[in-house]
Amino acid sequence: MKIAVTAENGRVFGHFGKTKQFALYEAEDGQVVRKQLLDAGENGHGALAGLLAANGVDVLICGGIGAGARQALAANRIALVAGAGGSTDEAVAAYLAGNLHDNPLGQCNHHHEGGEHACGTGGCGHHHGVE
Repeated sequence: MKIAVTAENGRVFGHFGKTKQFALYEAEDGQVVRKQLLDAGENGHGALAGLLAANGVDVLICGGIGAGARQALAANRIALVAGAGGSTDEAVAAYLAGNLHDNPLGQCNHHHEGGEHACGTGGCGHHHGVE
């Protein structure tokens, strides 16, 4: 099984569509056997799901994520665990132990025109005016 985690400085990055890097973990029999980093480049929300699929990812762990990205992951048959935080290593260990599940509150909804912004418990790291 291959697990990707949105990553920044060893921690779960709060917004899937803005992530610059994924920590990739390969697990066998509930244990991590390999870890590497995958540069997301300048890919945006939609292209990131394709990037993960092209790298054989089975599960994505992230902080906040929008509805469109959720759909793109589902279309690529990538399971989603949103609303996570903390270190990437700890998030993967919790997932493998069966203690980390998708949190629907990890949903990001951005309404730029009105200045409204609501992200779930994972926080999306989006700062208005700092695009």
